[in-house]
Amino acid sequence: MKIVLTIAGSDPTGGAGLQADLQVIRHLGCHGMGVLSALTVQDTAKVHSVLPVFPSVVLDQLRCLVRDVSPDAVKIGMLASDDVVRNVSLALASIDPDVPVVVDPILFASDGTSLLERRAWPALQGLFTRSTLVTPNLPEAEALTGVDVSSKQGCEKAARVFIEEFECRGVLVKGGHRQGAPDDLLALRVGDVGSNPGETEISFRWLEGHRVELPNGPVHGTGCALSTAIATELAKGSDLAVAVDRARGFVADALGNAYAVGSGALVLGYSSPA
Repeated sequence: MKIVLTIAGSDPTGGAGLQADLQVIRHLGCHGMGVLSALTVQDTAKVHSVLPVFPSVVLDQLRCLVRDVSPDAVKIGMLASDDVVRNVSLALASIDPDVPVVVDPILFASDGTSLLERRAWPALQGLFTRSTLVTPNLPEAEALTGVDVSSKQGCEKAARVFIEEFECRGVLVKGGHRQGAPDDLLALRVGDVGSNPGETEISFRWLEGHRVELPNGPVHGTGCALSTAIATELAKGSDLAVAVDRARGFVADALGNAYAVGSGALVLGYSSPA
């Protein structure tokens, strides 16, 4: 069985974070391992507080784990502090560079609560160079690049910043926050071209999205589920474009089956395990 390692914060509701990641990995037929990066006090309505795990403990967890078990893919979610980000970067050096890494650059909770301190953003960008794919939503893409992403042209410009300046191999700019159709942009580095070493060929592919209207309110954890599903499909051997397509379909189905566990946001509903 393929193995996926998730490095993420805890969500006691089970709707997002490490708890949800492990559900996704199992439903897609792989074994999930998890290293906690932060604890949260939250319910289905709000994140009340965030407490990063001691950075040295995060590093020790990872180094101990990967000495024993080699993951087939890694998903990185909420990291909370700059020291945690740096220690995750150190730990990745112990993992085979051919192992795919999907980074979900979580900056804010759905209610606007900060989930990564501002001074940690440069360190997070440093993680992008090791990533196979980075999966920002529109507010995250705009915050990290400084580019207005209200138009498709703006999204493509922001994606170019991720690839050329942050040295990502690929970026999926998620369109769920866009007014109208929630189309996503998949931008991939094709290769260096021409005599200018800074000139990079990038393929842009717009992925049609369909908004699922749910009468009982918003859904929690879609970004966590998508990035984890992509990492899981990569672990199973899919190429990146196929992994993204399959993960988007998985999340769309889960959205259609969302249900309430509390008085706030719904959680995704998964079909029977693969």
